[in-house]
Amino acid sequence: MAQNTQRIGWIGMGRMGYPMAERLLKAGYDVSIWNRTKSKAEPLAKSGGKIVDKLSDLSGMDIVFSIVAEGKDVEQVYYGKDGVLSGNKTPAVFVDCSTIAVEESVEIRKRLKERGADYICAPVSGNAKVIKAGKLSSVCSGPEAAFKKAEEMIKVFAPKGVSYVGEGELARVCKIAHNVMLGVVIQNLIEITLLTNKLGVPRQAFLAFLNNGVMGSMFTAYKSPALVNLDWTTTFTPELLRKDLDLGLAMADEVDVPMPITAATRQILQMHMGNAMAQKNPEEYLAKDFATLMETMAQASGMKLVSENKNVPTGLE
Repeated sequence: MAQNTQRIGWIGMGRMGYPMAERLLKAGYDVSIWNRTKSKAEPLAKSGGKIVDKLSDLSGMDIVFSIVAEGKDVEQVYYGKDGVLSGNKTPAVFVDCSTIAVEESVEIRKRLKERGADYICAPVSGNAKVIKAGKLSSVCSGPEAAFKKAEEMIKVFAPKGVSYVGEGELARVCKIAHNVMLGVVIQNLIEITLLTNKLGVPRQAFLAFLNNGVMGSMFTAYKSPALVNLDWTTTFTPELLRKDLDLGLAMADEVDVPMPITAATRQILQMHMGNAMAQKNPEEYLAKDFATLMETMAQASGMKLVSENKNVPTGLE
């Protein structure tokens, strides 16, 4: 199907969904958008986005993308009251970019198949800044023929790379494993940054060395400004990270794979979330970036952190 004849439905205007849909619009795609809070989607009307009032307004689309917080949210937007599938029409392909449990994805796939629709799992790696820099990537699974129908669209918002890993829910497995590593890496990155800092090395200097060496990565580079300047602008919350660590540990239990480092990281994150409850505004604090874990670890280290006020490159420029 030619690009200009594809009618795309998009569900979710969060930190990730908005810039992903925006890239599709800028690439010339016909995109109809639904979001629970309509006002968050309305700015995309200036870019050609068609803002719809009800999810059922997307039932006539050729392909529907979704990116929401949890499996129950995916189920709700597809099958809930006035959901995409609440009427008689059924889009041919659904592409879900959320991070949800394998079991939830299996059930959604089964129900979509009963309606004659194909289901592609297409979770992504990155955050809003990564999307803006054109460095988002995606891992995909599901029927290969359906993936081919969606591949060029996915490449628009994930130009860094789109990896097709096979049938079924294999992309879910990959994304959960990815986010487990995210949790373990941020914890260790915070530990070694605090260690060197307490021994007299400025955080900016240590992280510059790390990012220039073999252990540096896109992730360590783009988190460095936060750790140096204590900028907790939200990219991913502690609660969402805890959800993904739990998904990874549950998946490992099912197949008898020991994950002691992940288990320890999960307990440290829980300690951090417990400490957050002692804050003046705990809900506001927990809505900040998961890198706030650094404050809990600094407290445990007997350190009082202050911003170094340095202009630190993100590696995304």
